[in-house]
Amino acid sequence: MAEALDAATAWDRLRRVRTVEDAEAAGLVPGRWAQHASPEAAQLADRYLPLCLAGPRTVFAQLGQSLDGFIATRTGDADYVTGEEDRRHLHRLRALADAVIVGAGTATADDPRLTVRACAGDNPVRVVLDPHGRVPRGHQLFTDGAAPTVWVVGPEGAGHAPGTGSSVDVLVLPDTAAFAPRPLLATLARRGLGRVLVEGGGVTVSRFLQAGALDRLYLTVAPVLLGDGVPGLRFPGTPVMRDALRPGLRRTLLGEDTLFELELRGPGIRAPGACPEA
Repeated sequence: MAEALDAATAWDRLRRVRTVEDAEAAGLVPGRWAQHASPEAAQLADRYLPLCLAGPRTVFAQLGQSLDGFIATRTGDADYVTGEEDRRHLHRLRALADAVIVGAGTATADDPRLTVRACAGDNPVRVVLDPHGRVPRGHQLFTDGAAPTVWVVGPEGAGHAPGTGSSVDVLVLPDTAAFAPRPLLATLARRGLGRVLVEGGGVTVSRFLQAGALDRLYLTVAPVLLGDGVPGLRFPGTPVMRDALRPGLRRTLLGEDTLFELELRGPGIRAPGACPEA
C-alpha cells in the first residue's frame, strides 16, 4: 500500500493553491486528496481548501475569545485566550493571505509581529491602520524587518510616520472616508493585496463585518469565562431575532477550543444593520 500523504507535505501543497487548476495539480479532487492521506492531511484539506479556492479577492477575519465574548481581560492581557492549536490555525491563515490588517489600538497595546512562525509559509504584508499616527515608532512592526509593512495614516498622522525603510511603506489616505473597509480594500487591491486577513482587534473586525466587507469569519471560542474585559464582535444589533445575521456555519474542535467558521457570502446573507428587501 502506498505511503499516506503526511500533514507537512499536504500543507506545503495546499498553501500554494489559488485556483481549481492549482488544486488539481496539487493532487486534490473536490474537497479531498486524490491519494491516500493521513487524518491530519485530510483535515487540512477540509478546513482550508474552501479558503484557498475563494479567489484572488477575498477578505477573511479571525478572532479568539472567551465563552462570554471577550478577547482580553480588562487590563488588556490576551496571552493567551485560546490555545496552541488556535495559534497554529491563525498562522496558517496568515500564510494564506497577501496582507494582514491590524488596527492602531491592537498594534499599540500588543506590539504584534503578524508573521508566520507556527507553520510553513510566507509572511503576508503587514497593514497597520493608524489614522492619527499613534502607534509607537519603536514597535517591532516597524523595526524588525521580518516582513513588508504598510503604515496607513491620515493627513494628521503623516508627520508622525517613521523614516522610510526597506520594509516600511507609509501610505497617506486623504480623509476618514478612505479608511472605511471597502475603499481601503480597493486601495490594497490596487497594490496587489487582494487576499486580506483582518486580524484585530475586535473594533476593526467589527467594522469590517458591519460594512459587509468580510467573506468569511473564523471565530474561536475558548472554554473560559472572563466576566468583563475587551469585547470581541460589537455592532449595532437588530431589535428582533428574525432579522439577526445567520450565516452558513462549520464548526470543529481545536484542542479544548471550538472553531466556528462563518460563511458571510451567499443568498439571504446581508451585513448587520442592512435593511431586508421589501
